[in-house]
Amino acid sequence: MQATIVTIGDEILIGQIVDTNSGYIAKALDKIGVQTHEMLSISDDKQHILETFASLQNKVDLVIITGGLGPTKDDITKHTFCQYFDDVLVENQTVLAHVKDIIEGFYKRPLTQLNRDQALIPSKCEVLFNKMGTAPGMWMKKENTVYISLPGVPYEMKYLIENEIIPKIVKEYKRPYIIHKTILTYGQGESLIAERIENWENSLPNFLKLAYLPSLGKVRLRITARGENKEILENAIAENVTSLTKIIGEIITGFDEDQTIEVMLGRLLTKQGKTIASAESCTGGRIAQMFTSVAGSSQYFRGSVVSYATDIKVSVLGVSQHTIDKHSVVSAEVAKEMVLGIQKLMQTDYAIATTGNAGPSKTDGDAAIGTVFIALAVLNEIIIEEFNFGQPREKVIDRTANKAMEMMQKEILKNLP
Repeated sequence: MQATIVTIGDEILIGQIVDTNSGYIAKALDKIGVQTHEMLSISDDKQHILETFASLQNKVDLVIITGGLGPTKDDITKHTFCQYFDDVLVENQTVLAHVKDIIEGFYKRPLTQLNRDQALIPSKCEVLFNKMGTAPGMWMKKENTVYISLPGVPYEMKYLIENEIIPKIVKEYKRPYIIHKTILTYGQGESLIAERIENWENSLPNFLKLAYLPSLGKVRLRITARGENKEILENAIAENVTSLTKIIGEIITGFDEDQTIEVMLGRLLTKQGKTIASAESCTGGRIAQMFTSVAGSSQYFRGSVVSYATDIKVSVLGVSQHTIDKHSVVSAEVAKEMVLGIQKLMQTDYAIATTGNAGPSKTDGDAAIGTVFIALAVLNEIIIEEFNFGQPREKVIDRTANKAMEMMQKEILKNLP
């Protein structure tokens, strides 16, 4: 079963907003065995919408449209639906009652004609009740293709996907199983991993597909299984993950999308009952942001000092001015004093410190652009490593933060009983 996702809105095409709806819908469809064939973004133009509808007719099973529904005159999807399906708009009393309840009951203001027009629905469509807003969703079928129109407001779209669309698809359509398993790796690049696992990859059964998803400092390996027998698919994935672990087990840090390095590090700290803090210069708080993005991180992450200015390194972290004068701020010696300073300040078991030159030009000292020192305080031990992450600036910051988290995870694992 295949679907095309269509977003309507000039604001997407001019880069004013980022389309997050398509990704959410595609994930929701994937979980129930519906393959997204393509994603399209088109303008708020009736002819463009009509041509898109026609081009998808009988090409895919589902066309899911977001945007173009709302209380303003420029929202044209309902009118375009009527033209495409040779239909007329009629007032839906259930929708009208809901709109009145929101406008008059919640907002305490009189119903306008624009509000009332929200209850105008193509007569042939199946209404998808939108509890979170005034614009209902619409479900209409033409020959072999179902067209589903949803509001573009993300929380309204999500409500309809979760409570109306997915249950209806599951009930009415037979679908294959699509199962994903993601292996998270750190410390080696895509090409090196590909060389190491070439024979393993070539031996995969034809219903298993491997995708490489590289980003700074890490590579995700996603195995996708597609077929009619769920048990066969799950067993095949499990067997092949086991054999893969024997080949590259030392760089595997976890499995599945929700097990990011910050999540896994947090679980280790929680399990040990230990705490951690960070002192950041070149990373500007990126490490602290990674820690605090995880719910419940206050149990183990005590805080951070972004010591971007040299005098803050001295006055807050206790770095010696003599050390800075002798070695410069981008040095192993300063990184060591930073990590000891934050560990003492925050009274933690572990600490991370970063200092470096992220560019685009040299600042204090003579360190080349991309030079970074990462220091770890692991209980009573200090580990310092030097790297050169090149350019551009954002790459240096991201790679430094990821590498620091990777280094800390490995050190904690070494100290597990």
